[in-house]
Amino acid sequence: MIANNGYKDGSGEFYISIDTDKCIDCSADRACLTACPKGMFEIITDDYDDEVACVKKSFTRSLAFDCSECKPSGGYTTLPCTSACTPGAIKHSW
Repeated sequence: MIANNGYKDGSGEFYISIDTDKCIDCSADRACLTACPKGMFEIITDDYDDEVACVKKSFTRSLAFDCSECKPSGGYTTLPCTSACTPGAIKHSW
């Protein structure tokens, strides 16, 4: 299942999508938790009693701002969260 965390407003769609099927079998020992400089990810138990990564509720309405320092204009060539997620479960919509 794909869990979409984020929002849509007049300036665009800002979602971090997490493929929970890939996240369940994480071989990176939940590296996304420490890779994000803002600490935006947490592990939750989903509706199927699986432990998966999720964007913390306090960040879901400000992703465009909070993720901006990791985007290319912030000096990164790849996003730390997507690079750390070796199963490839994390994707950004923008």
